[in-house]
Amino acid sequence: MAETVTPDVASPPPASTARERRGWYLYDWANSAFQTTVITVFLGPFLTTVTELAAGCELGADTCDGYVHPLGIRVAAGSYYPYLISLSVFLTVFVLPVVGAVADRSAHKKRLLGAAAFTGAGATIAFAFVTGERYLLGGALFLVANIAFGAAVVVYNSFLPQLGGPDERDVISSRGWAIGYLGGGLLLAANLVAVTMLAEEGDPQRTLDLARWSIVSAGVWWAVFTLVPLRWLRERPAAALAGGGNVLTDGFRQLGRTLREVKAYPLTLFFLLAFLVYNDGIQTVITLASQYGTEELRLGQSTLITTILLVQFLAFGGALALGALARRIGAWKTVLLSLVLWTGVIVAAFRLPAEAPLPFMILGGAIGLVLGGSQALSRSLFSQLIPAGKEGEYYGFYEISDKGTSWLGPLAFGLVFQLTASYRVGLVSLLIFFVVGFALLAAVPIRRAIVAAGNTPPRVL
Repeated sequence: MAETVTPDVASPPPASTARERRGWYLYDWANSAFQTTVITVFLGPFLTTVTELAAGCELGADTCDGYVHPLGIRVAAGSYYPYLISLSVFLTVFVLPVVGAVADRSAHKKRLLGAAAFTGAGATIAFAFVTGERYLLGGALFLVANIAFGAAVVVYNSFLPQLGGPDERDVISSRGWAIGYLGGGLLLAANLVAVTMLAEEGDPQRTLDLARWSIVSAGVWWAVFTLVPLRWLRERPAAALAGGGNVLTDGFRQLGRTLREVKAYPLTLFFLLAFLVYNDGIQTVITLASQYGTEELRLGQSTLITTILLVQFLAFGGALALGALARRIGAWKTVLLSLVLWTGVIVAAFRLPAEAPLPFMILGGAIGLVLGGSQALSRSLFSQLIPAGKEGEYYGFYEISDKGTSWLGPLAFGLVFQLTASYRVGLVSLLIFFVVGFALLAAVPIRRAIVAAGNTPPRVL
């Protein structure tokens, strides 16, 4: 067993209140609009269409074999968006752990949360200017928004260990995910009504404009509802770690120390490796589902939005249901079960017929039932494996592959598409992430890993 390294913490954190927990839940309500309306539904088809226009393709064309040349690199129009996702994660590798280290040292985590959230929301609102063939502007705004989104979630997640004990975190995390899916679903429902009522048959430009303004609405939603958690969450004393100078420079130094000391927690790293693999698959399915439905299955925008809306509301119940199941059999076993179900989802998606909305919606319902729970329980399970006082840093590593910032999956999908021109073959390549992720997670001695991190295991794992 690894030797436990216990950091010196300034003082025990005060107990959380019901009001503070509600404030924490509501940040998931706020930022899920970006995840749902932007990442899952509109941005993939919207930015792909803008890129196809820049590649010389006709608006509304069924297929496009054109290329764009960002920074002189030849890129297939259909691969531009998946490559952007991979680039954003490459950049977050350098940003998010530092954000976490700064959050651990700061007594003003709410300010950090607000700065990151408002930066991301502002970049999302700026999509109002992505018109015509401005695919480079759209790509740049996406990079800023997605990195800021990840930075805000790092700070947000670092509050979780302060809100409840080992036996409470699965429930708290599941409620946060559930509230997030409900909020994201409500905004998506409003956008569904707008697209349905305002779109005109035979006018692809109007559809493109509606998609752009739907993206903008998510930025406004994100900014407005972030005000509530910023008011209700409470600050906690910062970890009393070596340093004492500027918070930012000390954050860099502390990150360096953590990277040197992390070998003391090999089981935590092994869990994180398993999470990075299987969550990469989950995030790739979420991020590229609308592009797959549009380009391969030739489904209309209203069908895609209706399906994602179905996913959102079923995920609300699914997160609570899997959270309840985790109380009976443990979070670790519940996540393993969800990965088996995800493998079935990929196989079923490969066999979906084109231009058939009903099977696509049924599959979306199945995704909704396992989506929220697998993510919420992974988050709470990881909170048990973090040494006290380093929540922000470790969640910085965690967030690198969480909530739409995966990179290996989109990279594999984009490369396979560029080589085969088949979205179905690209989808099959994702199976490896769920199979390998399951095997790695099953190999983690989870109770021993929690004890090795200096924490008390929950009663049921």
